[in-house]
Amino acid sequence: MGLFDFIRSRRVVPAKRAQVPDARPAQAMRAAARAIRSAFEFKAAAGGRLTGGWSATTVPADWIITRNLRPLVARSREQCMNNDYAKSFLRLCRQNIVGQNGVVMKAAFKKPRGGMDAEVNAALRGAWAKWGHKKNASVTGKRSWAAIQRQCVQSAAQDGEFFVRIVTGADAGPWGFSLQVIDPLRVPIDYNVDQYNQKNFIRHGIEFTQYGRPVAYHLTTVDEGEAEYQYGGVGYVRVPADEMIHGFIEDLVGQKRGLPWMATALFRLNHMAGFEDAAIINARVGASKMGFVQWQEGRAPEFDDGDEPGLEFDAEPGTFPVLPDGAELKEWLPQYPAGEFLPVYKTLLRGASAGMGVAYNNLANDLENVNFSSIRQGTLDEREHWKEMQEWLIEDLIQPVFEAWLRYSLLKGRIKAGNGTPLSAALLEKLTDAVTWQPRRWQWIDPTADVEAAINSMNALLASPGQIIRDWGNDPSEVWAEIAADIKAMRDAGIPEQYIMGLLAGKLASPTASEGAHPNS
Repeated sequence: MGLFDFIRSRRVVPAKRAQVPDARPAQAMRAAARAIRSAFEFKAAAGGRLTGGWSATTVPADWIITRNLRPLVARSREQCMNNDYAKSFLRLCRQNIVGQNGVVMKAAFKKPRGGMDAEVNAALRGAWAKWGHKKNASVTGKRSWAAIQRQCVQSAAQDGEFFVRIVTGADAGPWGFSLQVIDPLRVPIDYNVDQYNQKNFIRHGIEFTQYGRPVAYHLTTVDEGEAEYQYGGVGYVRVPADEMIHGFIEDLVGQKRGLPWMATALFRLNHMAGFEDAAIINARVGASKMGFVQWQEGRAPEFDDGDEPGLEFDAEPGTFPVLPDGAELKEWLPQYPAGEFLPVYKTLLRGASAGMGVAYNNLANDLENVNFSSIRQGTLDEREHWKEMQEWLIEDLIQPVFEAWLRYSLLKGRIKAGNGTPLSAALLEKLTDAVTWQPRRWQWIDPTADVEAAINSMNALLASPGQIIRDWGNDPSEVWAEIAADIKAMRDAGIPEQYIMGLLAGKLASPTASEGAHPNS
């Protein structure tokens, strides 16, 4: 290398070192982003160690039913057999949704020129009441129509759904139309076929169209003669959808089977039962007044292998047993349960009753520390829930059964007027529209105040007399017919008109001299 090359190499300027970018702006941007996310984020949607075990995965309704229905039904049935509060819940559902007489029909068929057709309405009500006897309503001849309603409500509360099959013909009893209540387990939850008959699909044992309308129900059977086909070694019977009534409360969009009404309360009920059992056993042990005999060191006697090392004492009033030399008595007095049992137990039961939709005081039969205002408010809220369930029962069971019964009975000539003439089948649509349903209603906590409020509402034109009568669970036409019959009977008996009018007005007026003496004189 020459001299000039050396000089030129010394004059080469080294490349500048790349400057390290300032990380502070990026950190500030990330901090700002975190602040924005935390400001506009639901705490329930946030991740972290406190919510690590909380599922954040969304699943469709079919998957939820497939995964949970079978264990929920099994545990719900177990609790209904062994848990008193679960049995109380079933009883409350039967009593408040159905009641003693069931849902009552109200017929209001009108003549072509206006006015109620009393003859047709009486014929319809009479035929419906006659069919409701247990020999006609149930395919087994053992349950009346009201009993079937109660059984369906209990099945929905316990299993989450009910299935009722409509049976017609010679096997359906004297009327030719009867109902068969099906165990929900006969419709298998794990029977799924994506392509059935090249156009439908089966989910949870129910065959649907591509739009989700039920086409048929596939029931398991152990009778080889009854089975229509075999699938997976199990015999099945295919029942068309127009012969089956399936009722359940749809909690999720796209849900095809119902979940037990006690689903959210079962966990608490099970732990309550275990908590109560442990407390009872511990209380029994504490009441037994047991103790231990402890021997001083080197003073214990020698026991053979077959001897029992325990000491037995006979307890008699006013006597004190003498312990052997070297023995000391160590008492064992477990203090649980003490004052902590009731608060924990009531807290669990309140949570369970909230999930069931019933008032804690009614479910637990606990009226301690309850005043008039609190029990009234709780009762009113609970009754609104029962009214909602009554409407569900009418839509899912009562109305479908009535429409099928009316169609069959008109075609068979089973509904007859007073002169024995069967009603025409051409009246099917008009008779269907003329019928409404009256579920049971309840007496109020303070009847005097409620009656006074109803009268004030009627006088202020805020409510009609018929509406007030219906709110009390009665049929206005029947009430007015009874009043008219009572007035006629009193007149025929010679009771003075002034006394009758005073009785209707709520005031017993004394008759004048010209009207004769008082009827009781």
